[in-house]
Amino acid sequence: MARTGRPRGFDTAVAVDRARGIFWASGYGGTSIQDLVDGLDVERGSLYAAFGDKRLLYLEAVKLYWAEYERALETALASVPLLPALRELLVMPAQLGGAADDPGAPHGCMMGNTAVELVPYDAEATAIVRQSFDRFVQHVSEALRAAQSRGEVTAASSPEAQAQLLLVLAEGTSLLARTGADPAAATAAIDAALSGLRGTSPDGP
Repeated sequence: MARTGRPRGFDTAVAVDRARGIFWASGYGGTSIQDLVDGLDVERGSLYAAFGDKRLLYLEAVKLYWAEYERALETALASVPLLPALRELLVMPAQLGGAADDPGAPHGCMMGNTAVELVPYDAEATAIVRQSFDRFVQHVSEALRAAQSRGEVTAASSPEAQAQLLLVLAEGTSLLARTGADPAAATAAIDAALSGLRGTSPDGP
């Protein structure tokens, strides 16, 4: 009798982590079930038994991506001064543009990639992306409000508007990174935007 179901030792957390890397490099549409079977080193039946189908596994991978990104975001936003740490976080997806020639390397922001491929046609993916973008704006606006009170960031516009600007910048540079755009050009755009946010405090960058 053929063995079915999940093999002994199958670790779903490890599988989601590995799947994230595969999807991040190739995208949802560019990743086949066979790619996942080979990359995760599991039987096709085990993959379906554990996750249902490719789409559900992809959504789990996207959730993992956001959970780890949000932790990194919260750590960066706790820094004083804020703008240098924020710059480092914003530059990260832009630097992935240099990896566009490597099919096995991550490409851009996985949330932005999901927006391009699945939004608005997949309601669950749309909700995940929307929630992640909303939380980005919430976290960043709170940090910018504190930085405004220190004089590090200009109060010429609201923290919410500034956070929305940085979200547009982050996702825009991520999208360009997928095309193999020059990371230096994206970094220069980020620096220009952050320069416009700079306040008058001597503690600023």
